[in-house]
Amino acid sequence: MRAHNREALHRTDAAWLDARWADASTRVLVVSGGRVDASGGSVPWLSSAQAQALAPHGERILLGQRDGRTRFAVLADRADVAGGTDDWIGLRGLFGLLAVGDEEASEEAPWLFHAVGLAEWRRSHRFCPRCGGDLLPRAAGHELRCARCGRSQFPRTDPAVIMTITTGEPGGDDEAVLLGRQASWPSTQWSSLAGFCEPGETLEDAVRRETYEETGVRVGDVTYFGSQPWPLPASLMVAFTGRATSREIHVDGAEIEDARWFTRADLRAGLEDGSVTVPRSVSISASLLTDFYGGPLPGGDIRPR
Repeated sequence: MRAHNREALHRTDAAWLDARWADASTRVLVVSGGRVDASGGSVPWLSSAQAQALAPHGERILLGQRDGRTRFAVLADRADVAGGTDDWIGLRGLFGLLAVGDEEASEEAPWLFHAVGLAEWRRSHRFCPRCGGDLLPRAAGHELRCARCGRSQFPRTDPAVIMTITTGEPGGDDEAVLLGRQASWPSTQWSSLAGFCEPGETLEDAVRRETYEETGVRVGDVTYFGSQPWPLPASLMVAFTGRATSREIHVDGAEIEDARWFTRADLRAGLEDGSVTVPRSVSISASLLTDFYGGPLPGGDIRPR
């Protein structure tokens, strides 16, 4: 995924914002309640005139620029969207359009994560947490200032870890990855472990703690893999690989219903016959599993964690 220039220095420049909004090349994503209209089978970028017609009372949010084109989001109440939003879908439903390996589709992910992340922030920050006053938007949607006490609020991101924990000879036939499943998932679905970082805790220690709490497996070495914004509602997923120092599994029975070690042969067999399904979308969990497997995973798609 390729980042865009967020143009933070222009967020308070009304003349620049108006000029970019009026430019014929500008594209706009209308978001209502964290949902967008993807009925056409793709991310629905509109011209500014089309966005204005669809959501005339929506709030204009600057996303930024890439390749000479400016993009905005418009945040609109459901009742203010022409034609309604009953068939609009949330970010999870869009993941099928953002498959790993599809460069054009994955280029949309940073824009979507930015737009939906801000929309989710606005939904959860309706009033000032200090005095309860009304919050007024500033800085092209990236700041909220209390009309009563003047305190500013900015988007917050909660750090979370996601990890593939392995055992066995690295690269060998016996090397296996630890995957878990929640009780609410389909019986075939498995995924890498994940959890939130707690106050006063390093990310590496969060990997070790979460793995042990959920599965009873101890982890030694932990190595950074990558990161991904995850606006569901406001997280940053920080991915790691780790080496287990124990193999015996004792699931917590709360967050995790079951956990298993999968060799590459186990994954291949399960994915090919459909008895195992794993994340396939732009989710970094899919990238972690692809990295462990050493190439594209066989079998069909499933929604991401």
